Amino acid sequence: MTLKLSLYFHHTPLLNLSSSSSPPLRFHSPNSSNLFLVASSNRRRIGVLTARVIRSQEQKCESEDEDELAEKSVCNQMKEIVKFTGPAIGLWLCDPLMSLIDTAVVGQGSSTELAALGPATVVCDYMSLTFMFLSVVTSNIIATSLAKQDREDVQHHLSILLFVGFACGLIMLLSTKLLGAATLSAFTGPKNAHLVPAANTYVQIRALSWPALLVGWVAQSASLGMKDSWGPLKALAVASVISGIGDIVLCTYLGYGIAGAAWSTMASQVVASYMMIQELNRRGYNAFAFTIPSTKELLKILSLAAPVYLTSISKVAFFSLLIYVATSTGTQTMAAHQVMIQIYMACTVWGEPLCQTAQSFMPELLYGVNKSLTKARFLLRSLVIIGAILGLLLGIVGTSLLWLLPNIFTSDQMVIQNMHRTLIPFFIALAVTPSTRSLEGTLLAGQDLRFFSLSTCGCFCLAALVLLISRRYGLVGCWFTLAGFQWVGFLIYNL
Repeated sequence: MTLKLSLYFHHTPLLNLSSSSSPPLRFHSPNSSNLFLVASSNRRRIGVLTARVIRSQEQKCESEDEDELAEKSVCNQMKEIVKFTGPAIGLWLCDPLMSLIDTAVVGQGSSTELAALGPATVVCDYMSLTFMFLSVVTSNIIATSLAKQDREDVQHHLSILLFVGFACGLIMLLSTKLLGAATLSAFTGPKNAHLVPAANTYVQIRALSWPALLVGWVAQSASLGMKDSWGPLKALAVASVISGIGDIVLCTYLGYGIAGAAWSTMASQVVASYMMIQELNRRGYNAFAFTIPSTKELLKILSLAAPVYLTSISKVAFFSLLIYVATSTGTQTMAAHQVMIQIYMACTVWGEPLCQTAQSFMPELLYGVNKSLTKARFLLRSLVIIGAILGLLLGIVGTSLLWLLPNIFTSDQMVIQNMHRTLIPFFIALAVTPSTRSLEGTLLAGQDLRFFSLSTCGCFCLAALVLLISRRYGLVGCWFTLAGFQWVGFLIYNL
């Protein structure tokens, strides 16, 4: 996101969109039956890598790749992934963990407030996902600029995108203050109007952290683009502790309920953002130097971010529609869905480090001074294998938690029964998500943004249609639709 978009197009592949000499990179990810990529007809079949990116570069680097193959084993590649993703797993777990703590603490006090968290999190957490383009562009640009060893360019990009993040945060703060209650009323409908006051209390408090949240996202993504996952992890670990202690004190002991959960989460986000900015300063960058982009630079940022934004909007729209349909079926069903979706999100973030690994490491392997397509193939194969193993483990853990320990989240037996009816589609949806995220990260690293955005939009349109048709089946229909959404995306990214 911190792009120097006017004079540095020849330095940064992500910005060189108009170059006729380098066609857009495209990846073909490995399918479930075989991990090989077919090159042009006069060459042998080459070991897997996602995809659409590598094929267009293959003719230039084929001889170099064969030499590199002897130098780097799959085992060593796995070690590099683990070294980066180990801290990154904790990093991505912090946010859903805070939401899960909110859900557990609020659910023990009131089923109505637990149900109100559903529409409230749409406005707070899901809407924030529409700004995921800030994270994706920042990470990709920083990684690519560092691969070119251009530190000054990194600082310029960082300053611009920090300003963009702050400006977007202010816009969201004002929008939430003015339109929050109306948005919640339209979302819940007249049948669930009693949820609006509690949900609006949560939303208005959380809105105070919008500017800090988006600035923190840019700072976090910049650190990850520098292959530093420890700095952001320390910041979010502190934030998680603040959120957990705040929830227990404010909700359990002082009885503030959903408002107490909102205050603790808001405070933890502000602290985390400050710590991540300080981490960039420690690395020698000035993270407090915001730079207002020129009109040309801003237009270029928007042109690069548009496909990622479209993808984010499609996912947010689908999950919002999912909650809307679940909300229309009643308070207890909505409460069950709220518990399940929070566990689902907490589990799926284990796939985020795989996505981030692809975005952080692939640019160097594809565009760096010592680029190597063979290493890129090994990296993708490793990510897909790890994703498949993670998916099965997470499916088992998440399903077992809902089946054996539902009382952690609620004592309402009707809510628990609704959760138990939905375990099968819950497992199916969860099992494929980490592998899908590894493929998405590779497509983003390869800048095949048009294919990625159009594919995701297509999945959303199909899933939305199925969801509206299957709404009569209640929560089970919602979760089978979510499972289909994830699996169709996985298959399309393998094309």
